[in-house]
Amino acid sequence: MRVLGAAVLIMESMIMGFALLLAGKHESTPVIISGAIIAILFILAGGMLKSKFGWILGSALQIAAVAYGVFVTPMFFLGALFAGLWICAIVVGRKGEAARAALLAGPGSQ
Repeated sequence: MRVLGAAVLIMESMIMGFALLLAGKHESTPVIISGAIIAILFILAGGMLKSKFGWILGSALQIAAVAYGVFVTPMFFLGALFAGLWICAIVVGRKGEAARAALLAGPGSQ
């Protein structure tokens, strides 16, 4: 679950970097700084997925990425796409952990 979540967050930080390139031509300095902070927080959240706070921060950053679409319009689509990937990472990760726990428990535990 952590590996999938971290992969989504790190890829999304790169997408935010590209969005910053688009914002650099047309937006003011506070918009660019807030985008850079979001990109850095994506990287930090990817490293903090061992704790529950990392998952909460990652979820909140999904909302921030979609909201950044106000300044860089393609981020509405890309933010929603990555939010879907984030949800898939959580769902598939939980299923994978449950299957791993059942496998480690052995065949006689059911």
